[in-house]
Amino acid sequence: MRASEGNRSFDSFSEQKLVLPNATKTGTTIGGLVFKVPCPRADTRATSGEVVVDKNCSKIHRISSNIYCCGAGTAADTEKTTEMLASKIELHALATGRQPRLVMASRFLQDTLFRYRGHISAMLLLGGVDCSGPHIYEVDPYGSVQKLPFSSMGSGNLAAMGVFEDRYRPDMNEEEAKMLVRDAINAGIMNDLGSGSNIDLCVITQHKVDFIRPYNISNYKGQRLGRYRYPRGCTAVLSKDVTPLSFQLIHEEVQEMQIS
Repeated sequence: MRASEGNRSFDSFSEQKLVLPNATKTGTTIGGLVFKVPCPRADTRATSGEVVVDKNCSKIHRISSNIYCCGAGTAADTEKTTEMLASKIELHALATGRQPRLVMASRFLQDTLFRYRGHISAMLLLGGVDCSGPHIYEVDPYGSVQKLPFSSMGSGNLAAMGVFEDRYRPDMNEEEAKMLVRDAINAGIMNDLGSGSNIDLCVITQHKVDFIRPYNISNYKGQRLGRYRYPRGCTAVLSKDVTPLSFQLIHEEVQEMQIS
């Protein structure tokens, strides 16, 4: 690249090209299934790279009285996207006087995320009950939507999805569904360093919502079984070398300034 008329050279930029920042890995395991009602669940660990930022963050967001949403990805993107969705749903419910439907919420997320072509790092799992029954919708950052009987997203989704595919049955009762989702999220926690801490559970029915936080604690702090401080003299000294240090002592005196 030639130097410009202002005697500015861009050779260094042309050689090194554009240096982009490295991507930061985020960790989450979220999942949900439909038995008779939706049952979303998520872990509670928030990470920044390899550092655990928050051990007990809430990843299940309330959209309306009958719709909840689990978020994986960048925490700011998931929170702001779900807040925007909740405000749109509330305005629609006030204007129409009707209970919001899951397909309307999923369509709004689809249009919003597709507009930004994946630059909003939000993987969302919608769950709820409306006039047409219980539903689970999976929404990825590029705007594609899938309606599934069970789903898992986040960095620990492979292990969680393996548990879902092995043990899911459409005719499960509530306790069996809770245990299945708990084991699926726990599998994601145990096989992913970015997921961990507690497991939150939300069971949505036509008449009530049971939001249990925490439902299960997966990571316990280890207890020390013995004392690890030993008295002096327990370890043999093989050699000893004393080196005197030469230093110069400087003494300074400070006099108080007279201001009167």
